[in-house]
Amino acid sequence: MRERSAVLVSNTTPLIALVAATGSLDVLKALYARVVVPLEVATEIRAGGKHSFGVDVFEAADWLDIQAQAVVLQPYLRNSLDLGEASVIQTAMNLGAPLVCIDETLGRRVARLCGLELTGAIGVLIKAQRLGFPFSMPDAVQRMREQGIWLSDKVVQFALAQGH
Repeated sequence: MRERSAVLVSNTTPLIALVAATGSLDVLKALYARVVVPLEVATEIRAGGKHSFGVDVFEAADWLDIQAQAVVLQPYLRNSLDLGEASVIQTAMNLGAPLVCIDETLGRRVARLCGLELTGAIGVLIKAQRLGFPFSMPDAVQRMREQGIWLSDKVVQFALAQGH
């Protein structure tokens, strides 16, 4: 593995999707020097209780930089996005971190308008695969879908095409 990007601020869905895809969050640890999780995102992940899917893996990833304080949101973020996406974008802007991990279309659009770079669960998996992280993309996509992670056919076709 080479080329670890500096900082990634992640939303809820990509974290759960990566746990579904690979069984862990190690891919993030391998690819990014620092993975920031806003308190609002950590609260969303923990909301279903300790037996909800992915919570045990999330809690065990003690290298995640889980923010201790809620972020003060700009009104336009608070009024246009869900709390997780808004907090990811605001946290990234506050930290001067150019890269966010958001899967939802509206959140991605607003992040772009805020001048942020984007990736999502599939983007992380494609980057990991290119750098030699050992997993099967078809199996990862299937496990994500089995856990109820919605992926468009277009995104799945793109992900599967990258592995060849």
